Amino acid sequence: MPKERPLWRGAAFRLCLLSAALFLCLQLGIRRSWCPEEKPRDPVAARPPAPSRGAEQRPGAVAVAVAGGGRRRVTYVRSGRRGSAVPACCAPQPPSSRRKTVRWHIELQPWASPTPSLNYEASRFLKYISTSQISCEHMNLNSLKGYSETTKKPWSICLDERFSLIHRIRSKQCRLYSLGLGNDDNQFELSMANSGCEVHRFDPSIKAAHVQQGRHLWYHRLSIDWRDPNPAIAAHKLHSSTKKLGTVLNEFGHQKIDVLKADVESAEWKILENLILEDVVEQIGQLVFEVHIHWPGFEVSGNDSTVVRYWYSLLRELELKDFRLFHTYKDLSKPQMFLKKEAFNASSCYTLSWVNTRWK
Repeated sequence: MPKERPLWRGAAFRLCLLSAALFLCLQLGIRRSWCPEEKPRDPVAARPPAPSRGAEQRPGAVAVAVAGGGRRRVTYVRSGRRGSAVPACCAPQPPSSRRKTVRWHIELQPWASPTPSLNYEASRFLKYISTSQISCEHMNLNSLKGYSETTKKPWSICLDERFSLIHRIRSKQCRLYSLGLGNDDNQFELSMANSGCEVHRFDPSIKAAHVQQGRHLWYHRLSIDWRDPNPAIAAHKLHSSTKKLGTVLNEFGHQKIDVLKADVESAEWKILENLILEDVVEQIGQLVFEVHIHWPGFEVSGNDSTVVRYWYSLLRELELKDFRLFHTYKDLSKPQMFLKKEAFNASSCYTLSWVNTRWK
């Protein structure tokens, strides 16, 4: 007869199995309590809250998402009239990420003579600004709605069919930037605005930051400069708000300007240089500039022959950018001065108009 196994050995074996199973269950329970299962994110809950009902009803509001949070900041740019907001054309936009090739100086043209000479430089420059490079048959603004004959200066634009400006005026899609310094002669701007063009006049002498006049004309208390403000200087210590044209274009969200008009009292040379160096000029269809030659201009240095060579080189840079001079006006009502001299039968002020022949 076989020998029976002791009962305590079987019971001990079962007790060990039961203890192991209980220990395993306890370990799983502790782990689940310390590391709860991650719930799937609710896409609706993750969405940032919508702006308030009042903000939706204000056409000048721009919602800007704040990084790192779910809130939104709503920025309003107001006009000079109470209760009205400037349309989205003037609202701050996020900075453009497009990188441009940086140029630090223009290419100076060779001297007009074997040795530097004011006579030769002045003769070459004055001949250049007095000679049209391309013909334009239609420069009369009488075709524009609201044109006034009281315009004091001949701000000529080319309205030939072969260029796009006249077509954009007809389709109410044109845009004009006007740079000035407290000039009361705004008939040209009014004529363009009455024709349906979006007109922005930048003048640091106006009282309000932004003023809307009519449906298409805005005034901005801003001076267009060849440099942006120094970030180390507090805004309230600056005498006026100055920005480069490229900066303003980015902030307003404008990619193109059909016409850029400038009467900035001798700041035009450095502003034009900035437009060329930063390739902003390629975003412009036509240029209408009043140039002053009775002195070198702001921050233009050198002797007289060097200054005139610099002026000439700037205008040749425009030609290399496919701009062609189609109208020139010698203002005989101004003093007949050339670099503080009564010489070369020159006026101290000329109004020059160029068209970008590559403009689409």
